[in-house]
Amino acid sequence: MEGTPAWYAIEAAQVLDMLATDGERGLTRQEAGRRLEKVGPNSIARKKRVPAWRLFLSQFDDFMSLVLLGATAVSGLLGEVADALTIIAIVILNAWLGFLQEYRAERSLEALRALSAPTARVLREGQEETVPAHLVVPGDILLLEAGDRVAADARILEAHRAEAEEAALTGESVPVRKVAGVLPAERPLGDRRNLVYAGTTITRGRVKAVVVATGMNTEMGRIAGLIHEADEGPTPLQRRLDELGRRLVWGCLAVCALVATLGVMRGEAPYFMLLSGVSLAVAAIPEGLPAVVTICLALGVQRMSRRNAIVRRLPAVETLGCATVICADKTGTITRNEMTVQYLWVPGGEWRVTGEGYQPRGSFQPVTADAHTDAAPPTRKSATAALPRQVEMALMAGALCNDARLVHRNRDHEVQGDPTEAALLVAAAKAGLWREELERQWPRVGEIPFEPERRCMSVVHRGRGGKYVAFVKGAPDVIVRMARGALGPRGTVPLDRALAAEIAARNEAYGRRALRVLALAYRELDALPPDISPETVERDLVFLGLAAMADPPRPEARRAVATCRRAGIATVMITGDHPATARAVAEQVGMLSPGDRMLSGAEVEMMTEERLRDLAPSVRVYARASAAHKLRIVRALKSRGHVVAMTGDGVNDAPALKEANIGVAMGLTGTEVSREASAMVLQDDNFATLVAAVAEGRAIYDNVRKFVRYLLSCNVGEVLVMLGATLARLPIPLLPIQMLWVNLVTDGLPALALSVEPAEPDVMNRPPRSPQESIFARGLLWRILGRGLFIGLASLAVFCWGLYAPASSGGASGPVIVGADVAVPNLDGARTMAFACLVIAQLVHAFHCRSETRSLLESSPGGNPALVGAVAVSLAMLLAVIYLPWVAPFFHTVPLGWQQWVVVLAGALAGDVLGLFGRLIFPRS
Repeated sequence: MEGTPAWYAIEAAQVLDMLATDGERGLTRQEAGRRLEKVGPNSIARKKRVPAWRLFLSQFDDFMSLVLLGATAVSGLLGEVADALTIIAIVILNAWLGFLQEYRAERSLEALRALSAPTARVLREGQEETVPAHLVVPGDILLLEAGDRVAADARILEAHRAEAEEAALTGESVPVRKVAGVLPAERPLGDRRNLVYAGTTITRGRVKAVVVATGMNTEMGRIAGLIHEADEGPTPLQRRLDELGRRLVWGCLAVCALVATLGVMRGEAPYFMLLSGVSLAVAAIPEGLPAVVTICLALGVQRMSRRNAIVRRLPAVETLGCATVICADKTGTITRNEMTVQYLWVPGGEWRVTGEGYQPRGSFQPVTADAHTDAAPPTRKSATAALPRQVEMALMAGALCNDARLVHRNRDHEVQGDPTEAALLVAAAKAGLWREELERQWPRVGEIPFEPERRCMSVVHRGRGGKYVAFVKGAPDVIVRMARGALGPRGTVPLDRALAAEIAARNEAYGRRALRVLALAYRELDALPPDISPETVERDLVFLGLAAMADPPRPEARRAVATCRRAGIATVMITGDHPATARAVAEQVGMLSPGDRMLSGAEVEMMTEERLRDLAPSVRVYARASAAHKLRIVRALKSRGHVVAMTGDGVNDAPALKEANIGVAMGLTGTEVSREASAMVLQDDNFATLVAAVAEGRAIYDNVRKFVRYLLSCNVGEVLVMLGATLARLPIPLLPIQMLWVNLVTDGLPALALSVEPAEPDVMNRPPRSPQESIFARGLLWRILGRGLFIGLASLAVFCWGLYAPASSGGASGPVIVGADVAVPNLDGARTMAFACLVIAQLVHAFHCRSETRSLLESSPGGNPALVGAVAVSLAMLLAVIYLPWVAPFFHTVPLGWQQWVVVLAGALAGDVLGLFGRLIFPRS
């Protein structure tokens, strides 16, 4: 934080002086109270939550909703109560759906507060006290031990074999060893090992530390402030729909003004022309569009939930579908966050250990030998029998020199303890060597805990015949110095310079591959030493082997990255882990190719915003990145026009999740903060689920174009019917209530069915569309206008035929007075015919809209059963409106005869019949 001292680079005594506190006695209670009044409580500041009623009212802010509300008012003033009630019901329903999805959108800070420690142990006036965490102040002396959650940022004064779990804050996949000494300046967050941070957990040892920051001044509070700063802009779909709504409304107003002007000029009554204008408004504005879009996205959400992706905001799936960059955290997202032994090297051979994670399933395969040795047959006895003695001894050493536990729960296994020790425990279990069984035969009688200065850990076990055995694990160079021999294929051999050089070379080779390496050794003791200490135990060892381990990539991650590459989506790793580890994992999953750039957090820190903006599109890996770096990276990518998806699971990911166009949190390993800051949560933490979400998003946008094409083609046809009749000085061909019925039922049901159209086969084999692409791009506008022109002209022609056809053609209607007191025969019958023609032409057009590249004949009708059902229901409702005596009067329709139906069908299907003949005569090559 700007203006904050680099506490990690200052001597502990000087830190105490700067904070005016005593390392042995702590603060006085009076001084603690005074500081609490000055700096405030040790808690995260609340962001004022938007009241529910205001959130609901905000749903009416979009342009189309406001215009529809205006149309409601006009209809009500004209006495068209049914029209007004229908329109207002649609608008309210759409607003309610949006309100329900966004109600929980601003809970990130509350979740962050819940993550804070509820109590803390401090020294006050020389006495140990437990106080509520919000009362901790700078200068307090914290007392921490294994299992404690840290209440505030603090500089360590004393550390006794201490480690802290900081993965959620820094991205480190293993607990961080803590020290008390001063560190060099300019160190990234993850390397400040003499500091403990609020919200992290002590996993081992004891710590005494002085509080240097509380509340919003902690690293956790800084992240909360970044969440405040994050800006959630509109999604691409929202921008497209807003653009669409404005164009439609302005076009509608222009047409209405034209019709009204022409009508007044020819002497029509003002009331009549106002009624015509309202009818045109109802025809031009697709009242069902907001509801269909909302329902389409909601159906996509349901499909995603069945594939373990929970969408918290409706437009999220579509936004992910047009993503150009996916920024993924390494730990727990690309990798499993489960350390796994991958190789076991012993004098005389190297073994590859298969299987990943904490499940004890896998095999041991010799790397250099031709034969395959499987160490995981059905029984444990045969599992160990297949392995050489030195491999079995190395695994036994790893299992016994270990404080982790492997717990069986619900047909699965979980670990308790240090991830590195858990990896050794699981590797032994894969060979049938279970710690509990081994300890029954070889009970532990003493131990020498791991210490950073010694870089090793030792345990002593009692064996058969009164013998004792010491097992040791630690850094390879340390173990080699302690050893006098090594266990080879034919027994113990001297550990000479040649063997030591071979061990060092193997250790270096593993290090270049970003593998963490531990050496294993043992020593037989004739008697139990009176003093179990490093001097009596850790000497004259027999070297057993090297265990090389890593946090493995998820098996599906490489396939997911490859799929993203085919889809034109750049994948970027942003992690707090070491650069070598980040590079190795990125290369394994295919994220980093020759020529791609990699930056460290320190390099990002030194860059200006302009420089980062220029480099960001070409960088594929960021290592040692902090929360602020992630936020800057996401902003830099967005400033270059990218649609950014950010995945993550830790507290440190929350600001970038909220800033990104769509944040994707992990459901299993993710913190509540990251989940609440995100727009989507992956329940299974599976990177492949993210790829499925991308495909689903693209399919949804394709389907949005399909039903927009359908709806607007229909609405253009409706407008042309009304406009053409007005220009030809004909009666109004469709009443407002009929227009509403068409827009909601005939338009709505097929449009809804188009929203579940299966994805096109090439959905993930094409690049993302441009974020600036209009929804009418790629010729969609001309398709809409062309089909709308046919629907309008056909319906108007049928209407004219109905007006002036002989009465014997069927259907009866008495003279009706309209417009300037002109009597028109057969008006209800003509309107019914135009109404039926319009509906049938639109329903046929729904099948055209299933694909933008395939014709009606090339698409199987059974490919979308929902559309077939929707068309059948709409046809049934059309017949009900025409023939049911208690419904027809409400819609001003009359029964049609067979001759009228022939004319209706001829008009509705004329274009398709002509198109079919054209394809038969002039087939495409």
